[in-house]
Amino acid sequence: MTDRPHRRAVVGGMAAAGTFFPAWNPAIARTPERPMIVSPVVELRQYTLHPGKRDVLIDLFEREFVEGQESVGMTLIGQFRDLDDPDRFVWLRGFPDMEARRLALEAFYFGPVWQGNRDTANPTMIDSDNVLLLKPLDEASGFTPGERGPRGASGPGAGRIIAGVHALKGSDDPLPERFRREAVPVLRDVGAASLAVLVTDGSANTFPRLPVREGEPVLAWFAAFVDPMAADSIHHVFTEQSIQRLRLEPTARSRLHG
Repeated sequence: MTDRPHRRAVVGGMAAAGTFFPAWNPAIARTPERPMIVSPVVELRQYTLHPGKRDVLIDLFEREFVEGQESVGMTLIGQFRDLDDPDRFVWLRGFPDMEARRLALEAFYFGPVWQGNRDTANPTMIDSDNVLLLKPLDEASGFTPGERGPRGASGPGAGRIIAGVHALKGSDDPLPERFRREAVPVLRDVGAASLAVLVTDGSANTFPRLPVREGEPVLAWFAAFVDPMAADSIHHVFTEQSIQRLRLEPTARSRLHG
């Protein structure tokens, strides 16, 4: 398991998420009371923070940046503490398409919410450029979010998220279909309440002030568990071409949780 090297902190400050389309496939997830949402464009963002600053950033993020980003056309999918790295903050946001992404990011990062808080957010960060631009494997492979905690909620959210990132050898790599065929049934059997499967979106970055990792085709998946012990039991499930495995604790306001 390897991680990207540290990069610079947010340009002039940065931080947001998209519009989703209903879909449902009970073969993928087990919670029909939660409708599946599929965002055509998804960012997986992993921030390396200065020691002891993660909760400082999370408190600010959940107080100011959730509604602030969604008010300009993005949807926050989930925010997480990395259980194996106390200085890593992980979050997901989605967009309807790349042009909508550009417009939403311009509106947020040049707007009053970010401009008024960037001098507090940026000093918490060492690196904010570890970003994968992703798309759902298909319309049945989106996220199944729950309710968001109220403004002012703090501490951990419910359950646990396990995520995997796997290198692909090109657009015709059979690994995504192998994952769906071999790993999805195993994850469901051990208690995954929902499961999202994504691959790299090779579109040009429409907002270059926020870099993304380019030339790295990957498969990325996210399994939500109500029971943390069940989540921890899948550490060795589907390790082919693995470059990262994440154990994530949802924040109090994450919509993606167990």
